[in-house]
Amino acid sequence: MTVHITRHGDASDGGAEAVGGRLSRVDGPAKITGAAKYAVEQQLEGLAYAALVESTVAAGRVRSIDTTDAQAAPGVLLVLTPDNAMPLRTASDWLGTPPPDVPYCPLARDITFSGQHVAAVIAETFEQAVAAAAMVKVTYDETPAIVDLNDPKAGDGFPIEMMTKEWGDANTAFTSAPVRICGAYTTPREYQAPMEPHGLIAHWEGEHLTVWEPSQWLDGMARTYCEWFAIPFENVRLVSPYIGGGFGSKALALAHSAVAALAAKMLDRPVKLVVTRPQTFTAYGGRASTRQTLALGAGSDGKLQSIVHRGVNETSMDGMWVEPLGSVTSIMYATPNFSSRQNVVRVNTVMPGAMRAPGENPSAFGIECAIDELAYEVGIDPLAIRLLNYAEEDPHAKKPWSTRQLREAFAAGAERFGWSKRDPKPRSMRDGNQLIGWGVAAGTYPVRRTYGEAIVRILADGSVEVESSSIDMGQGTYTILAQTAAETVGVPAGDVVVKLGDSRFPRAGVTGGSRLAVVMTGAVYKAATSVLDQLVGLAISDPRSPFHALQANTLVVADGRISSPRGDGPDVSIAELLASIGRDQIEAMGDTMPASATAEERYKTYTTVASSIPHTEGDYSRHSWCAHFIEVRVDEDFGTVRVSRVVSALDSGRLYNPKLAESQWKGGIIMGIGQALLEEGIVDRRHGRIVNNNLADYLVPTNADIPDIEVISVGIPDLHSSVLGGKGVGELAIVGIAPAIANAVFHATGKRVRDLPITLEKLI
Repeated sequence: MTVHITRHGDASDGGAEAVGGRLSRVDGPAKITGAAKYAVEQQLEGLAYAALVESTVAAGRVRSIDTTDAQAAPGVLLVLTPDNAMPLRTASDWLGTPPPDVPYCPLARDITFSGQHVAAVIAETFEQAVAAAAMVKVTYDETPAIVDLNDPKAGDGFPIEMMTKEWGDANTAFTSAPVRICGAYTTPREYQAPMEPHGLIAHWEGEHLTVWEPSQWLDGMARTYCEWFAIPFENVRLVSPYIGGGFGSKALALAHSAVAALAAKMLDRPVKLVVTRPQTFTAYGGRASTRQTLALGAGSDGKLQSIVHRGVNETSMDGMWVEPLGSVTSIMYATPNFSSRQNVVRVNTVMPGAMRAPGENPSAFGIECAIDELAYEVGIDPLAIRLLNYAEEDPHAKKPWSTRQLREAFAAGAERFGWSKRDPKPRSMRDGNQLIGWGVAAGTYPVRRTYGEAIVRILADGSVEVESSSIDMGQGTYTILAQTAAETVGVPAGDVVVKLGDSRFPRAGVTGGSRLAVVMTGAVYKAATSVLDQLVGLAISDPRSPFHALQANTLVVADGRISSPRGDGPDVSIAELLASIGRDQIEAMGDTMPASATAEERYKTYTTVASSIPHTEGDYSRHSWCAHFIEVRVDEDFGTVRVSRVVSALDSGRLYNPKLAESQWKGGIIMGIGQALLEEGIVDRRHGRIVNNNLADYLVPTNADIPDIEVISVGIPDLHSSVLGGKGVGELAIVGIAPAIANAVFHATGKRVRDLPITLEKLI
């Protein structure tokens, strides 16, 4: 997809085109006018349509599939079942773990969750496919299901040793501590609920496969397709021009993807498959439900002496998902004694997956509620206890922070919120029948780093072109890469064209973990610096250049024009220079991988996450930080909770575009409000089904639920984290919102709710 920058905004946006400026999103006009063409909106000749048939039981085995009526239905081209589906190969996982040498079928015989794909119908039209899918009759040999963590059959699960973090003697220290508090904190299944459902168009041309599919990771998904069909990686092209929301759910090629691609192969014509809204709750996994117990031991002054943490999350029967519940617990506060262990329990659900700030989000809910409870137990201010136990270095890695502006975030947020006016006693603040509560909580997210590639070209007309297979799902990649190239080369941002979302372009890793901006601005900066050096070098050395006789050591490029730094020579446009030396373009690749990397290492880096750089690699521990201050109003008669004010101060290092960063922060805060008050996957315990599998019953925040949100940047450039000084933005702000709301609800009502979401029946 190509995006040109159009100039818009007012005079207050002066300087917006440089890195750090408030340039509006360049893809905005296309989306507003309807010109943006999403992946499944492509029009291909001979396009057929697929509809899925899903299991209606949560555990058991398919006894039979009767396709007679469906095959006879008008327009039906193929009824796909495990019996007639062409065999695929099992693909490696996102770590690149070698797969077992067994066939793979995306349609199940053995049922492990309700909603599992068991068949598919492909027809000439969408309506014909849907109608025929309803005619497929499936019978099962059903067995008892384990529906969730609360099922008596679930048990305690099994330990995940890699999640164990311990130092000192936490249990002994807790037992002997003068003050002890202990609580259990739970979060339900939550779902990404992107506006754009998952789907794809698969088209084969011989042994070459093109897939138009919303993707957070083109190279990783292309690897999966090539392994499924045993074709070279170069034979797979993924195209993802725009993405209508992902939140972690669109990084992998999934079972429905395989169904469409194999149907297209079998029929030798393009096939389009888009999952329905209810199927978005079972075609892939949302955030796993979790349960944590936290035991905090402290002195009478509130100084922590011990933290004992135990966590458990659900996973599927045939997969493994670990939600790292000790990730925030182990670093947020200083303590001489610490123990965190985690189990995983298998239940009959689709395998959970990544959802905005996986691990850090539920982890913060536990520790930030627990530290608040400790503050009340010892009788000191909840903000004061956080500062009292402030960690001056990473308590787990025993390394200094690269930067940690959390103390500054507490100060800025508290001042703006007016925290000093807070009456500490629960139920002490009210407005008529509205109980008012003020809560605070902190959050953090690690700086996840990897490598990236980008090409920057200077074209004959003086414009600049940027290419990368990285993507933009609303966070502003098109915009910040244009700003980076414009500032580095020395051209107006309006002269930059950014091309993203095509696996033919230079490679990029997964867009997730708030890493894309850090990685890709570095790659574009490197490419743009190289192409600028070439441009200046040619201007100085080429005999045909108007600058050749100047005998200068360097030149200045600004606003698309080239001149001498002393002002004593020619002043020409880039286009005029290229014309004078007979060049139609200059090109450079920016590659942030070490020069010694082999082709195999490069492939592994961009198609798996095995080469990601740990946030504690080297001398520092790298994280983004935030502090949230929340006001809630609780109706004393009905128990309804409304968030009435939010002030958040955040440290994401240098902001490449503050307008876009603020938008990302506010989006995370809004999702956190939904998590705290609304969102919960409700399971029919008789059948293991999600019953609120639609956007009418699975509640997400609307405009009416959200107050004015104020966000404050307290970050400083962190050159230990990235070339340009930025840290993660997108995942950070959701971390800590739910506990801040829970803490505010306690302050308003005197009732501590440790089980999300906070609904009125829990306050009665």
